[in-house]
Amino acid sequence: QGANKGKPLWSHSSHLCQQIQFADQKQEFNKRPTKIGRRSLSRSISQSSTDSYGSAASYTDSSDDETSPRDKQQKNSKGNGDFCIKNIKQADFGRREIEIAEQEMPALMALRKRAQGEKPLAGAKVVGCTHITAQTAVLMETLTALGAQCRWAACNIYSTQNEVAAALAEGGFSVFAWKGESEDDFWWCIDRCVNLEGWQPNMILDDGGDLTHWIYKKYPNMFKKIKGIVEESVTGVHRLYQLSKAGKLCVPAMNVNDSVTKQKFDNLYCCRESILDGLKRTTDVMFGGKQVVVCGYGEVGKGCCAALKAMGSIVYVTEIDPICALQACMDGFRLVKLNEVIRQVDIVITCTGNKNVVVREYLDRMKNGCIVCNMGHSNTEIDVASLRTPELTWERVRSQVDHVIWPDGKRIVLLAEGRLLNLSCSTVPTFVLSITATTQALALIELYNAPEGRYKQDVYLLPKKMDEYVASLHLPTFDAHLTELSDEQAKYLGLNKNGPFKPNYYR
Repeated sequence: QGANKGKPLWSHSSHLCQQIQFADQKQEFNKRPTKIGRRSLSRSISQSSTDSYGSAASYTDSSDDETSPRDKQQKNSKGNGDFCIKNIKQADFGRREIEIAEQEMPALMALRKRAQGEKPLAGAKVVGCTHITAQTAVLMETLTALGAQCRWAACNIYSTQNEVAAALAEGGFSVFAWKGESEDDFWWCIDRCVNLEGWQPNMILDDGGDLTHWIYKKYPNMFKKIKGIVEESVTGVHRLYQLSKAGKLCVPAMNVNDSVTKQKFDNLYCCRESILDGLKRTTDVMFGGKQVVVCGYGEVGKGCCAALKAMGSIVYVTEIDPICALQACMDGFRLVKLNEVIRQVDIVITCTGNKNVVVREYLDRMKNGCIVCNMGHSNTEIDVASLRTPELTWERVRSQVDHVIWPDGKRIVLLAEGRLLNLSCSTVPTFVLSITATTQALALIELYNAPEGRYKQDVYLLPKKMDEYVASLHLPTFDAHLTELSDEQAKYLGLNKNGPFKPNYYR
């Protein structure tokens, strides 16, 4: 904190992290799913993050109530009904979950305490589309404490914690989300979140790019009045760069995904812990001695590989990038092409951010009992649609676990229908989400308060000073003591003794 004396808190920036989820979804699937029912198989035009996913074990699963939330009229205790959630009666339970999350999110709570007097987001109208979990709730309530008005939808059809959504609705937030939405519900919720007469959002907080895409396509005049976009996922950032390259991005955007505090912490450490959690909760698999192939050796892949190796698994890696490939080799992993090992591996994990990584040809060649799952944001990596054919039988084992059975009796275990494993089938560590959420909050503050002309119509990275500030806010949790440079040492290194210590290009 010493590095920031005399500077307003919002000269730094921040962004939100992925969220944990609980809430069993008990939707039964036809054994031969030639009819799909409410959930559309077709991906939407925008590569929707209905491709993302939510968590598994909610204690307050209310899926026995088959009535769609869209058909219910609900009001909170103050008579407000500007929300659409599963069950407002779960609010007390959700509030307790939020209170637990606050204990593990020290930086956001510090930000709330320090800046709520100045209200750096006064007048900000933030429309958000993220995983709706206890951690997101802490972020949303922090933004409100700093002066913002918020309306929120879910970026993932399975990741919403129904009880947390209820607590937010009871607290006066306009939230449109529930666990187990159909694709039609997903876009309806986003539209309800955005399309309110007399309400013009001026900031977007997005995870996956679906909200940005929806406003850009359906409400172009509204999009032009947006002051800034904060995006946290690989998928969403990719879509922003595509807009920018085509000359269609008419507002400044902050790429939080590539900030050091997101890449090096959320993507790496979060996945290192949550990959095992998701696999254990769904399959009870023993990792020792299992052969696993991890597709992609970015930060997510590195985290997954480290955890599996530590548990005694034999880990193979596939990569397209020679730099990441060499890192995998130096870390002791065998670099292969997927077709070289597909017949022998016990577990296949995708984390590339790409599409069609595991196609039907590979699924046909897998051994009996192979577990197939995805750790990327979108459900594009595993070609699940190719398995919806008459000759294959689907059996629902439990929530988010399906057996897909071939005519000869071979079966694979498909987790979360190829959607994001950790947020669909387990939870993710709150502390690491605190780091991302603080980064998101600071990014919003930075864009909202930036003087005219500082940010043009382009995609920007967070300044390293802000990354370092977010990190410094989390150090007291560990009773960690930073060493300070002497004036002589700072001069020798050519640095300001208070930072930034890394160049802007450092990742």
